[in-house]
Amino acid sequence: MAQYDYDLFVIGAGSGGTRAARVAAAYGARVAVAEEYRVGGTCVIRGCVPKKLLVYGAHFAEDLRDARHFGWDVPADCAFTWARLRDNVLAEVDRINEAYTRTIESSGAEIIHQRAVIAGPNEVKLADGRTVTAERILIATGATPQVPSCPGHEHGITSNEAFHLDAIPERVLIAGAGYIANEFAGVFHQLGAHVMLINRTDVILRGYDEQVRDRLLQISMAKGIEFRFNAEFKGIEKQDDGCLKVSMTNHPDVVVDAVMFATGRVPNTGGLGLETAGVEWDDKGAIKVDDQSRTTCPSIFAVGDVTNRVQLTPVAIREGQAFADTFYGNKPTRVDYDCIPSAVFSHPPIAGVGLTEAQARQKHGSVKVYHSDFRPMKNVLAGRNERALYKMVCDADSDRILGIHMIGPDAPEILQAAAVAVKAGLTKAAFDATVALHPTMAEELVLLK
Repeated sequence: MAQYDYDLFVIGAGSGGTRAARVAAAYGARVAVAEEYRVGGTCVIRGCVPKKLLVYGAHFAEDLRDARHFGWDVPADCAFTWARLRDNVLAEVDRINEAYTRTIESSGAEIIHQRAVIAGPNEVKLADGRTVTAERILIATGATPQVPSCPGHEHGITSNEAFHLDAIPERVLIAGAGYIANEFAGVFHQLGAHVMLINRTDVILRGYDEQVRDRLLQISMAKGIEFRFNAEFKGIEKQDDGCLKVSMTNHPDVVVDAVMFATGRVPNTGGLGLETAGVEWDDKGAIKVDDQSRTTCPSIFAVGDVTNRVQLTPVAIREGQAFADTFYGNKPTRVDYDCIPSAVFSHPPIAGVGLTEAQARQKHGSVKVYHSDFRPMKNVLAGRNERALYKMVCDADSDRILGIHMIGPDAPEILQAAAVAVKAGLTKAAFDATVALHPTMAEELVLLK
């Protein structure tokens, strides 16, 4: 019987790798985790967590203005200090980084703070030159921001650097129209920047329901955020005054103080040594895996964004849990990718689960669609014309709910509970039979017409 240094060696201490490592160790496996940067991965260090904290901070811009309508004597020229928010957010990131580290160590797994690459089916080479062996290797290296190859791209930043800015730029151009682009557009706008989004197509938030994403576009434009569609970078030139001159197709040049690339994320597989073990990847760099997260090398597995299945933190966590349960807990488990809820923490936020109206019509043919288009009570008193939109898509024959989509204050918080109903296969009649909780925005879900 072959002897190895470890039962499991995990490369990458993000959400998926951390969950797999600590659960496998709790089952009694000898586990090591290699992390070349900081424990916690994209979500904790430079993604979901710090981004959501910036979103909270940005919301105060509108909340403070609205507060005067609710009787609070808030000064019209209320001052904002970016450095204080930035440093407080980064301090919270440090705290969670330490908590993740303690969680791994308390499970019995070993953390190796250096880069590791595949050296064979059961071998990993560390940055210090050591080679260690493991019965199984799990790759959980996540994804990294995609940067276009246009001339001058080195003058731009990505979401990674956005959390460390010295100041909020007065004028910022954001490339992309996905969730990262729209979230940072909202943050920068609320914190005082003039924001322009450019996108190579004329569609924002591809994959979300058309009515909901169109509502966000209308609201964003009304707030003053600019959109330039069917535009691709021709070049970025740094001027003598430090500003950036951006040229693009189909539109005139613009001069801004910062350019942020939010054009998607690509699997972090470069230089991992995958070829040494016969691990195959697709044309986007994503590692090919089966429903057990096994790669084309039987002893090597992969979970999370590096596989490009569904790039969401909760999905990576479930994949890590399923891997550990299957191979170390004697509980064979498969991740169910159906009806995964998702959200965009824009201003206002979007949330959705299940099929969009277009997807439902294509798959089921006959559908019934129910709407509620309303102005939230808080917006009414604040004199804000911004309207929320809730939408339910149902199978016309069975009345089963195929999807729920919404935009409005706290939409992600509301949708999480509604997603349970969609996943459970409930019908519109079940919502109709539920008494409304009044006065709330969520009650609109049981009053849809």
